[in-house]
Amino acid sequence: MKVKVSRRAHFNAAHRLFRPDWDEQQNNRVFGKCNNPNYHGHNYELIVGVTGEIDEVTGFVMDMKVLKDLIRNEVEEALDHKNLNLEVPEFRELNPTAENIAVVIWNKLRPHIDGEHALEVVLYETPRNFVTYTG
Repeated sequence: MKVKVSRRAHFNAAHRLFRPDWDEQQNNRVFGKCNNPNYHGHNYELIVGVTGEIDEVTGFVMDMKVLKDLIRNEVEEALDHKNLNLEVPEFRELNPTAENIAVVIWNKLRPHIDGEHALEVVLYETPRNFVTYTG
């Protein structure tokens, strides 16, 4: 029997969506206000889900304290109150869209979670705009 356990987290970060190989007009046409050269911020909400078999001994799919600490150490400390474009190495060459942020978070977490467990990252950039990545 497979069960998904989930943990919600939160971080604040600034970013700018643009491509340096495009001129300002094309960046504005594609990214609009998100291309602000002075950056803009979001209050990101994150839900990390881990799906797997329930351990017969512990009754857990994954210890939620372990998941909480993993999210804090790998995601919140790396991204919270940061300018993603300037301060986070993964985004030096990668446009920090919600889609790319979700993939980066998944890649940060995946090595630390049992390979037999499925991992899902849901990232809310706004209450109405969110992305889901499952690898």
